[in-house]
Amino acid sequence: MKVYTKTGDNGTTSLFGGTRVPKDHNRIESYGTVDELNSYIGLIRDQEMNQHYKNILIEIQDRLFTVGAILATPPEKEVKKNGELRLKNLGILESDIELLENEIDTMEEALPPMTHFVLPGGHPTVSHCHIARCICRRAERLAVHLDHNEPVAEIVIKYLNRLSDYLFVLARKLSFDLNADEVKWIPRK
Repeated sequence: MKVYTKTGDNGTTSLFGGTRVPKDHNRIESYGTVDELNSYIGLIRDQEMNQHYKNILIEIQDRLFTVGAILATPPEKEVKKNGELRLKNLGILESDIELLENEIDTMEEALPPMTHFVLPGGHPTVSHCHIARCICRRAERLAVHLDHNEPVAEIVIKYLNRLSDYLFVLARKLSFDLNADEVKWIPRK
């Protein structure tokens, strides 16, 4: 199988199910941003950190691949002509969100209470987490925007929302673990 097909040379691409759309279509923007996020999480996972965090990040990357597949499938193509679900055995479950929530709670138990806004930075690994958090928020905004025009499973948007929370707390926890400077935002008086 060749990597290049030449079918997109005219600025269009295929969604799951074969529908062709412009490459700047909201659906493409949405799952393309999820792909960008997934790649950035791979960069975070490549940093020196506790193996537990790496294992959770692999799980997240797997779920993001599923989110991308869901976003790449227009509602009218979710069921094949033979009546079978196109994404059979693929989905985001409440347990995926609960995993993120449990990880957030566990990390927060080990952290001092947050009493101020934190400026991103302090260590390259922490900075990568903050960038991934911002990409995740953009992916969430794009999924919400897509949902205004074509239905997006509510659980997908919920997962992206919770994932951005996880990435924020992971940044704080890694800051703590790495003894990195956490710079407080101080508003002007």
